[in-house]
Amino acid sequence: MNKVIIKGRLTRDPDIGETKSGEMVARYTVAVDRYNSDADFIPCVAFRKSAEFARNYLHKGKEILVEGSIKTGRYEKDGKTFYTTDVIVDRQEFCGSRNDSTENTQPSAPAADMSDFEEVVSTGTLPF
Repeated sequence: MNKVIIKGRLTRDPDIGETKSGEMVARYTVAVDRYNSDADFIPCVAFRKSAEFARNYLHKGKEILVEGSIKTGRYEKDGKTFYTTDVIVDRQEFCGSRNDSTENTQPSAPAADMSDFEEVVSTGTLPF
C-alpha cells in the first residue's frame, strides 16, 4: 500500500502548468513540522480538478491536509542523474481557521437582515 497523509503550510503559491497531453498540473511544497522544531519540505503534485482547486484557493501560508501517494522518479541533466520524491495528490482540504494566514481569500458573508423578525418572549413552558 502506498498512501501518505501530511498536514502543513504552503511555502509559496502553487506553480501551475500543463502536461504534454494538456492536463492542468499544480506543483507546491508543504512545510510539515517535526516534533523537534525542524520541518520537512514535501513537494506535492496535483492534476486536473485537484490542480484547479490548488490554482483557485491555495496560496503561501495556507494550512492544508494532503492525502496521496508517494512517487519516485529520476531524470538526467547535464550528464548528472537527479532523483525525485513527490506526493501525488488524491485529496486536499483546508485545515485551521478561515483566517489562519495573512490573506483571506474567501469573502465574508454579508450581515443578515434581522428587520423582518420579531423577538419571542419566553413564558417558561414549551408548546409541545
